[in-house]
Amino acid sequence: MRFVPLDTPKPLSKIGLGTWQFGSREWGYGPEYERRAADIVRRAVDLGITVFDTAELYGFGRSERILGEALGDDRPKVVLATKIFPILPVAPVVQQRAVASAARLGVTHLDLYQVHQANPLVADHTTMRGMRALQDVGLVGEVGVSNYGLRRWQVAEAALGRRVLSNQVRYSMVDRGPEHDLLPYARQAGRVVIAYSPLAQGFLSGRYDAKNPPSGAVRRANPYFLPENLERGATLIDTLRQVADAHDATPSQIALAYLLRHPNVLAIPGASGVEQVERNAAAADIDLADDEHAALARAAREFRPVTGLAAAPRLLRARTGR
Repeated sequence: MRFVPLDTPKPLSKIGLGTWQFGSREWGYGPEYERRAADIVRRAVDLGITVFDTAELYGFGRSERILGEALGDDRPKVVLATKIFPILPVAPVVQQRAVASAARLGVTHLDLYQVHQANPLVADHTTMRGMRALQDVGLVGEVGVSNYGLRRWQVAEAALGRRVLSNQVRYSMVDRGPEHDLLPYARQAGRVVIAYSPLAQGFLSGRYDAKNPPSGAVRRANPYFLPENLERGATLIDTLRQVADAHDATPSQIALAYLLRHPNVLAIPGASGVEQVERNAAAADIDLADDEHAALARAAREFRPVTGLAAAPRLLRARTGR
C-alpha cells in the first residue's frame, strides 16, 4: 500500500474503503451483504488500507454502526472519516451530530469529520465554528468538506482558521472536473482530494455494456449506464483493457491507478466482496508509464456521454422499459 505524502497523525492510504453500500438497500446487494461487510472491512485492514469513509446519511446511521463493529479493536489504528448531512448545520447542531456519529462508530475521536454538502443558505462560518469547537475538545481531529468548489473550500478554511484537510468529490476518468482546479490547489497547499465514485459506479470496470446493463437503483439512475453511453464508452473501455493487459491487471485497477498518479489524491471505492477490495488495494502499486497515462487521458477526453437534461427522458424510458 502507498500513502499520501502529507503530515497527518495517521497515514492516509492511497486506497481507502467507501461504505455507502453498508446498510443501504438501494445498491441491490441483498440482505446477506451486511454479514459480508465485516469480512470486507477485516480484509481491508489486513491489506494496509487505513482510510474508512462513511456518513450519517448512509443507511441512516447503519453504515456507521456496521463499520464500527467490523473494525472492533482496530478502530484506533485507522482513519475513521464520516460526514454530517448539512440540514441546518449551525454550530450546536454540528456538535450534536458529531457526538451521535462517534457513538454509532463506537469511538470517542473522529479522525476526519466532513461536511457532506455545501448548504446554500447557511454560511460556512457558523458550521466551522462548530467544527472548531469539536477540534478544541478533541472529538474531531481533521476537518474536511465534500462536494465543494475550490472557492468555497478556501472560504471554509478561512472560517475554520485551520486547515480543511480534504475535499471529497466525484472524480473518475469520466468525471475529470477536479483536475482543473482542485488537484492543483491540493498539491500547492498540501491538501487532499478524496475521490468518490472513482470507477463511476462500475462503468469503468468493463463489466457492463448495452446488452448487459447493471441492476440496482443507484446505477439505474446513473446516466452513464444508458445503452447509448455504454456504446459510446466502448473505446475508453478498450483502452483500459489494453493498458490492463500490459500490467496483468483489470480495467478497474487501471482506472484507479490513473487517479492515484497524483500524489494528493486518495480514492475510496466501495467493494461488493473481499475479492474486490483485494483488487482495489493492489491498484495502489501500479505505476503507469507516461505514454499509458497519456493514452488513457486522451480516451477519457474523447468520451462524450449524454448527461444532464438531455439524459432525463432516456433515463425515464430505461426505468419504465418504454
